[in-house]
Amino acid sequence: MGLDVSLSIANSGLAAISRQFAVISQNVSNANSTNYTNEAAALQAVSAGSLGFGVQSDAATLTVNTAVQSQVFAQGAAVANAGTTASALAGLDAVMGAPDAGTDLPSLLGALQSQFMALDGNPASQTQAQAVVGAAQTLAGQINTVSTTIGSARQNAQNDLVSTVAAADASLQQIATLNQQIVALQNGGQSTADLQNQRAVAEQSLSSAIGANFVGQADGSVLAFTSSGLALPTDGSAPLSIANANLGAQAYYPGGGLPGVMLGGADVTADLTVGQIGADLALRDTTLPTLQAGLDEFSQNLASQFQAQGLTLFTDPNGNVPQVGTPAQSNYVGFASAITVNPAVVANPTLVRDGTNAVAGSPTGASGFTPNPAGGPSGFTTLISRVLTYALGANAQLGVAQPASNTTGLGPAGTLALPYGSQTSLAGTAAAFAGAEAAQSAQASASSSAATALQSALQSTLAQTAGVNVDQQMSNMVSLQNAYAANAKVITAIQAMWSVMEQMI
Repeated sequence: MGLDVSLSIANSGLAAISRQFAVISQNVSNANSTNYTNEAAALQAVSAGSLGFGVQSDAATLTVNTAVQSQVFAQGAAVANAGTTASALAGLDAVMGAPDAGTDLPSLLGALQSQFMALDGNPASQTQAQAVVGAAQTLAGQINTVSTTIGSARQNAQNDLVSTVAAADASLQQIATLNQQIVALQNGGQSTADLQNQRAVAEQSLSSAIGANFVGQADGSVLAFTSSGLALPTDGSAPLSIANANLGAQAYYPGGGLPGVMLGGADVTADLTVGQIGADLALRDTTLPTLQAGLDEFSQNLASQFQAQGLTLFTDPNGNVPQVGTPAQSNYVGFASAITVNPAVVANPTLVRDGTNAVAGSPTGASGFTPNPAGGPSGFTTLISRVLTYALGANAQLGVAQPASNTTGLGPAGTLALPYGSQTSLAGTAAAFAGAEAAQSAQASASSSAATALQSALQSTLAQTAGVNVDQQMSNMVSLQNAYAANAKVITAIQAMWSVMEQMI
């Protein structure tokens, strides 16, 4: 082996070490970068026949456990899904009120009952009649507040859908662009590690939004699928989109004025049940409308059961009590946001003692009732007794149960069902509604905490193989420095030997 070959070998060593230093520099500089995966470039001996011709550094690759990485992506979707739901319901918790504070619906209904009991003991008191009206107004106002909060949370879910779908589409388009670049570099035998790191960030973002799974291809590109198996184009051919919408209580999906998520020209809403988008769709189309349906049902029961006993206390702003239709709630979807104390009762509080309307009586409903006429006895308690015994009780009259409240066929399309059965009293309905919301919120919060804990564990596992260990990088750098110095000495020795040869010649 001549000096020229030895010099070539030493130069190859220096070149390979330089490339190794570049990889270390990239790793150290990105040690704290989100979702960055450690890169490594293997060294390969070069030989011809039985003779060595130096060393070469392979293209940098990622040191990542793809199975664990896929689990991290999937768990990111679970965290986004549970967190979105928990956040929406936590906002509703804040206005539902706590029993110990007396601001929840069951407590306020109880407060109204207490005021009627006080009026029963002093029916001639104008002050106590006004207190009954005030308690009714407080109850109606809280119903309005809860209903408005549900509507706002639903609108927020729609708005979040628009922004999240746009972000998911941007990630999908970025993956498409990086796919093309990676394929081109791989075909040219160049490192694709940096681009793969960039693509992994886009993949995680897309997975968090939509629950995407990724399948690597031999050419270096990846394919993407939803958890339901829907193929997401990674060539930029079909964008994800959803239209803006201002929601009302009557809006529903599909067919009720609410937009679906589109992939190209196809509606793929039914395939999107995971990730942040899945949570927003569930909140917008099922969870929050069902809560609204439960609150509307309580509101209509409240108004109709009082009216049935001869006191039209709760109405819409025009003084009307909506009736059951087909679907059941077709006449009172969103009634909870409008329910108020009858303007006629507000103007004349003594009506809570005397009554507002006659009742013909029915063997399957309330018994007959005639209001106390103008100038009638100030000690009239017939209506008050009917309210306390029947309007606020489990029976419409002695031995006749209250009409069953609706628990299925609810909402504007008649497709919703309550998670609890029909109750026998207004107090039971209010408690069932409040309890169901509290249980949903608690479950969502627990799911969010559990999902986050598992995500942290998976990220820690992934970091052990894919993360940058700065100490290890520094150790590698010292080894490379020694190797560089050794190769430099070889070159120096060869140069000295060449100089001797030239002098001899």
